[in-house]
Amino acid sequence: MTIIDNAVYVDGIRAVEPRNLEQTFETLTEHGGMAWIGLYRPTPEEMAAVAAEFDLHGLAVEDAISAHQRPKLERYDDNLFTVLRPARYLDETETVEFGELHVFTGRNFVVTVRHAETGVVGQVRRRMERRPDLLCHGPEAVLYALMDQVVDDYGPVVAGLENDIDEIEDQLFSGDPLVSRRIYELAREVIHFQRAIHPLPAMMQQLRRGFEKYRVDTELQHSLRDVEDHVERLISRADSFRDLLQNALTLDGTLTANRQNEASAEQNEQVKKISSWAAIFFAPTFVAGLYGMNFDHMPELHWALGYPMAVALMAGTAALMYAIFKKKGWL
Repeated sequence: MTIIDNAVYVDGIRAVEPRNLEQTFETLTEHGGMAWIGLYRPTPEEMAAVAAEFDLHGLAVEDAISAHQRPKLERYDDNLFTVLRPARYLDETETVEFGELHVFTGRNFVVTVRHAETGVVGQVRRRMERRPDLLCHGPEAVLYALMDQVVDDYGPVVAGLENDIDEIEDQLFSGDPLVSRRIYELAREVIHFQRAIHPLPAMMQQLRRGFEKYRVDTELQHSLRDVEDHVERLISRADSFRDLLQNALTLDGTLTANRQNEASAEQNEQVKKISSWAAIFFAPTFVAGLYGMNFDHMPELHWALGYPMAVALMAGTAALMYAIFKKKGWL
């Protein structure tokens, strides 16, 4: 059974806890109030039963079953279908986990469909049950509270991402070879986070346009505006994260190129030294090899000063080449 919680609220008080969906529909018919049904990965049959009772639009029901939706708000007559993307930062893996929450709201009902291991709905339900004065405002109050909780939960995510970016700055100058991959991973998480929060301002503007038509309570209006302000701040910080990571990636490329250039320059210096010494030893070797060919007729072969001349020629040539390479800075 995928029903996590099922209750009927009358004047903001949890009045009845039906055992199944059929009893929920009967209770609403007999006593009125507002039904709040919490589902977790419902089956098509369960969603079909809910959709038939509350006249939910078929396209919205299909989205709620299949999931993998981006944040959005769609109005079907007097019913609203809202998709939110809760998120939480996992300290163990230093990653962001995104969930998905679908909310159907109508005249006398709220249906929440959860597709992730998130405690958003439970937290909001417990908080709202302690505030009957807010819960008595009906489905709009629940929807706004869910949006508020989702946005509040983005705070630790922002803090976690900010800490990861600070760590990247330290890795950049330490020469960590894995920093590029970490930057790409963080950039991907920031992009997912931006996709979760960027649609929210437009969704809230759409809700504000219905304030007068649907006679939304003034206190709820103020609550939604506070959430909207919070979202704008989050968007600004997330956008700055994207810029910081782009700059970090550029800097990493520059530092990597510099390190490669330094390594190449060092390698060139080593090649110069090796080549210089090879040339210095080549001259004596050439002279020694020439006079070691053992021909009968060679100049100065039987000359008394031939040997000292050959040794002096080898030493002089080596010394001359050493002086030349030393002057050029190769040695």
